[in-house]
Order: sequence, then C-alpha cells, then structure tokens
Amino acid sequence: MELNERLRAVKLWLCDVDGVLTDGRIVLDNHGNELKFFDVRDGHGMAALRRCGIRTGVITGRSSQVVTQRARELGLEFVVQGSRDKRADLARIIAETGLSMREVGFMGDDVIDLPVLSRVGFAAAPADAHAAVKDHVHYVATAAGGRGAVREVADMILEAQGLMEPMIKALLGEECEPSSHG
Repeated sequence: MELNERLRAVKLWLCDVDGVLTDGRIVLDNHGNELKFFDVRDGHGMAALRRCGIRTGVITGRSSQVVTQRARELGLEFVVQGSRDKRADLARIIAETGLSMREVGFMGDDVIDLPVLSRVGFAAAPADAHAAVKDHVHYVATAAGGRGAVREVADMILEAQGLMEPMIKALLGEECEPSSHG
C-alpha cells in the first residue's frame, strides 16, 4: 500500500507523548513538579485533525498531570496514561471505536512503541526516533519530537484527504467538510 493511500485511510490519529508530542525532556523541580516541553505547532496539528473529523488521542507509558492538562486543552478524545501494554490499549480503543487497524495512524519514537507501530495502517516516527523504530514505520518526519513532527504528519493527513483547504476555509469562517474524507 502506498503512503498516500495509508494517509487517506486515517480516521484516528494517536501519538506517544514523551519524545513525540514533547522533546523528550522531563524536568522535575525541587517540589516534585513535572514540566514537559510541548510545541504549539504540534498542538495546532492535533486540533486541525480533530476539527476536520479525525479522532485524536495519546497512549503513553508515563502518567502526568501535565499530559492530562495538555490533552484537555487539545480536546483529545482518547487519553491513555500509565500504559503497561500499548498493544492492549490500542486494541481497546479499536474495539470502542469500531474502526479497523488500517484506519489508525500512530507516531512513536522508541522501541516500546513498536507493538503499536507494527499493527496500525499508518506508522510514523519523529526524525530523532530510535533507529529500530525508523526501520519499522511508513514515514519518518523531517522534524524532531516536540519540534513539529506531529504537525508535519497532521498536515500530510489533511492534504492526502483533501481537508487542508477546507480546514483553512473553516478558519476563515467557512465550513470544514470532514465527510469528504475516506
């Protein structure tokens, strides 16, 4: 299956968090507060997908109030934190949505993500992902994790599905037409 065909099939876009939606750094202050660095462009990409009818979410092995807050800000539908089995969590989401694996896209950056990346219809990785991950995905972004990689792929999905122009029109006050995608 060619890349554009995979992109056109995506109805659910999921990501890992650390190293994908963030640059991978975890900062702890003297009071035990956790800080993560998110790129606003990645958030805009997730929001654009959602706005155009593509469901969005995260599956991450860590649990963090910062992720809860960011997911709420972005309106993510699926938020799985503290995952000990990302494959099982993906299967649960698939069962809940009624979608097929072919209709799911996922971006991961490390070997822990391989069980999900190897099952979805469209698998992507940031430019700075682990080498083994890059060998098992359909697309490696030119941008690094937490530095626009998610936005890059979101734009590709919107373009492939003919939704970029309608999304821009929607931002200008016209309607986005999510029913026009596969």
